[in-house]
Amino acid sequence: PSLFCSQDETGAYLIDRDPTYFGPILNYLRHGKLIINKELAEEGVLEEAEFYNIASLVRLVKERIRDNENRTSQGPVKHVYRVLQCQEEELTQMVSTMSDGWKFEQLISIGSSYNYGNEDQAEFLCVVSRELNNSTNGIVKEPSEKAKILQERGSRM
Repeated sequence: PSLFCSQDETGAYLIDRDPTYFGPILNYLRHGKLIINKELAEEGVLEEAEFYNIASLVRLVKERIRDNENRTSQGPVKHVYRVLQCQEEELTQMVSTMSDGWKFEQLISIGSSYNYGNEDQAEFLCVVSRELNNSTNGIVKEPSEKAKILQERGSRM
């Protein structure tokens, strides 16, 4: 009774709301998953979820909005890179035992510059990276002067 809507001749309620934001509502009711196109404002979906009083969807949309706000307040994701030199026989073990968030990026063959005994070992440079979390307790740390110089030199390569 509190909704301002009318009924048609068959008794169906006519609700005058923006259909743009109804798609995610309908899909949530169909599938139980929240799917919002990137060009659609989450706040509009939240308004519709609140209008239709779908509490579980309201919680999901609010959580997504909060996550997006946290992600944008942290700034762009930065990476730290390492270059590791290894021989062919060490390569598999080194890549398979990477931990602490390190991720394989690139493998560069540098040939076999060293000759130990009768065996000629192939050598590689293995480039790995990891996300750099440059904030501690909400305080953003500035890179040191040495780090800035290394970053500058690395960007020229």
